[in-house]
Amino acid sequence: MRRRRLLGVTAAATAGAAAGCLGGGDVESDGSDSGEDATGDGTNGDIEWPSEPYADYETTTVIVESPDGEARGSVTAAIADDGDKRLLGLSDAEALPEDGGMLFVYDAPRESLTYVMRRMSFGIDIVFVDGDREIVRIHNAPEPGPGEDGEEQRYPGSSQYVLEVPYEWTDGHGVEVGDSLRFDL
Repeated sequence: MRRRRLLGVTAAATAGAAAGCLGGGDVESDGSDSGEDATGDGTNGDIEWPSEPYADYETTTVIVESPDGEARGSVTAAIADDGDKRLLGLSDAEALPEDGGMLFVYDAPRESLTYVMRRMSFGIDIVFVDGDREIVRIHNAPEPGPGEDGEEQRYPGSSQYVLEVPYEWTDGHGVEVGDSLRFDL
């Protein structure tokens, strides 16, 4: 717990507020929220991350860097590194703090992944990252509308890692395809 709190304190910004849940084949589903925040000030600052049901997940600080090595932002990411964790994604999260996210880890690069917004109540950015940790695709995924379950919102990509962060976090931090991620597993 102390390690998670220390990592949370050292994270500068959210780089992963997204969640992936497998919907069929290689379909991942987001459990993200609508972009609403618990504090009302747009920061989600009072949310401890990771929280239940993710409190026992390992975490890592993910730093997004430009091709020149300039830090664009960072988040404390819960690590989803097995099938059950990847399937759940952020679907059970009530919210995601501005400096929180989820990092989905695969053993090898995947040519075809599709993430969905299954049971999400907030929007997220879904960042596909190749085996060299370079960003290859970014999706801004809004929360599902009223009466929608999020299964129809499909976000494809090829990657070995997928980072989910709060909705439009990538836009706010100037994150682009070609940037890279730095993290320890």
